[in-house]
Amino acid sequence: MPELPRVAGAHLVGSINQPSAEATFRVVAEELGDDLARIPDGEVGERFHWILFQGAAFDAVDGLSRVPIDPIVVAGFDLRPTVLDGTVEAAALAFGPLGYADAAAASYADFVRLREEGVIADGTRFQVCLPSPLAPITTFVAPAHRAAVYPAYAAALAAELDRIAELVPADDLAVQIDLATEFAYLEGVSLGGGPLEAFFADGGADAPALVTAIASLAAELADRVPGAAQLGFHLCYGDVAEKHFVEPTDAGRLVAVANALAAQVERPIDWVHLPVPIERTDAEYYAPLAEWALPAATTPYLGLVHHEDGVDGALARIAPAQEAFARAGVASFGVGTECGFGRGPAERTAGLLALHHEVIAAATRP
Repeated sequence: MPELPRVAGAHLVGSINQPSAEATFRVVAEELGDDLARIPDGEVGERFHWILFQGAAFDAVDGLSRVPIDPIVVAGFDLRPTVLDGTVEAAALAFGPLGYADAAAASYADFVRLREEGVIADGTRFQVCLPSPLAPITTFVAPAHRAAVYPAYAAALAAELDRIAELVPADDLAVQIDLATEFAYLEGVSLGGGPLEAFFADGGADAPALVTAIASLAAELADRVPGAAQLGFHLCYGDVAEKHFVEPTDAGRLVAVANALAAQVERPIDWVHLPVPIERTDAEYYAPLAEWALPAATTPYLGLVHHEDGVDGALARIAPAQEAFARAGVASFGVGTECGFGRGPAERTAGLLALHHEVIAAATRP
């Protein structure tokens, strides 16, 4: 049996239930700072429900209109899709600011100040989390119009990333790209409007071709991250009411996408985060990790920390993961939660952060 990989370090995928970026930085630094290479701002304010605030960006585009039905309200956001209304050609669509760069600028100012005060440790990077363009397009554009609108939104998101790279020095910056909607396409599930059709892949594409197409789209944004900055991916099966849109049968599709990203993205990938359902302590779920083919410089993080069963539950999930990763020659991996926890109760935050440290300590105890 190959040597088992070490468990080292934690990763936060973005969303944390705190009232401000400063509050996020303070509680994270206090409870988990020594185990983190990067700290996100908690996706506070309008970003609390991931991409749902992006509906306003679609509303502001000349040439797009909401379908004339009653509002579909989720967490205060209207999710009615938009369509091309015929007043502007698709090639001429122009999105304004999307809000990500403005949020990063404000949060980074707090981050720098707190680091200068010694609250945040020197060497810790500021983490910015962005969706793939596919997620807002799928949520806010009617199926027949997605292919036509995609280039305009993708260009706007790329411009946001470019501005973030201008605002934050590359050696201070870590960019995470969230891939969640992609797994709804791969799993063939409905997110509310019927089964998804992969407009970005050749018709009838089989699963390997679809994985390649997903990685290719993600690479277009990822390769814009400056070389001296860090780049990572959060692979996700959704988090509505702390539940996946479908439970993965095993880690197979997650590993397939991770491997495809390594093949498609031209710059180094520093980390990839994969979710682990709470009930999966069986070897079958983790077996595909033996096919992990990313370079040693890419750290895998497994989202196996669950507040419901604490250290013991995490250790039960770590054991089969170590055995599978060992077969792939992985020397170490880190831990995290399945997804962000910004929509869980705020009073859980400090304890959940501390739990990461407790899991790492228990997993490394002789």
